[in-house]
Amino acid sequence: MKKIHANISQGTLKAKNDWRNRIDALRSRVGLLAGKDKLLMTMYLENGNSFRQIARLTGVNISTVARRIHKLAKRLTNGEYITCLRNREKFTGAELVIVKDYFLVGLTRREIAAKRNCSVYRVRKILKKVQQLVAAINK
Repeated sequence: MKKIHANISQGTLKAKNDWRNRIDALRSRVGLLAGKDKLLMTMYLENGNSFRQIARLTGVNISTVARRIHKLAKRLTNGEYITCLRNREKFTGAELVIVKDYFLVGLTRREIAAKRNCSVYRVRKILKKVQQLVAAINK
């Protein structure tokens, strides 16, 4: 591990700490994923595999692996799903499943409606409820 020198600026130290905090948050939230997504993030974060190594192991193009990991990281660091989990008493079980499909899995409203056997209107209504909750908490 590199030593911290006295001549490193405060901005650099803050950026490094922010990066470490983001990685820690990703590692703690990987358990929320399932299937291939969980495997990709585990290979990348815990095992330290590069995009090239993961691409060779999975038989997928490097750019596809990189894009998928970046999307997953963005979804895991997005606070909307975590906010819903912290306030799960305000949602039914079915609503939480729809929220997970939208924010973690990345399904569209139409895909969620078909998968969960409900209307697109209901999915939109639930996602609007989430947006209102997040807005109220961020105030």
